[in-house]
Amino acid sequence: MIFIVVKFPVKPECVEEWRTRVDAFTEGSRAEPGNLWFEWSRSLEDPNTFVLVEAFQDDAAAAHVNSEHFRAGLETMRPMLRHTPEIVSTVIEGATGWSAMGELTID
Repeated sequence: MIFIVVKFPVKPECVEEWRTRVDAFTEGSRAEPGNLWFEWSRSLEDPNTFVLVEAFQDDAAAAHVNSEHFRAGLETMRPMLRHTPEIVSTVIEGATGWSAMGELTID
């Protein structure tokens, strides 16, 4: 599984429109073959930062970054950002999805 987390530092004046502006990018990515999840959150430390957590099957990420909706999404985001987003991208061998957190089991 390819696991990716990206922090998007959005200009304060663009925060309210961010979700609707990235909607086509989000929906297009979620519809891709091999997409396992594509979820947005908002930082508690900086409410102007949105965090994207996404995962793809091992062979699906290349098609994602080469898709039309990906390129269009980046161009939509570009003028709304304060600086270059930060990313962590890694391969987790043998993983296919989320696991239960053993340290905090709820019965």
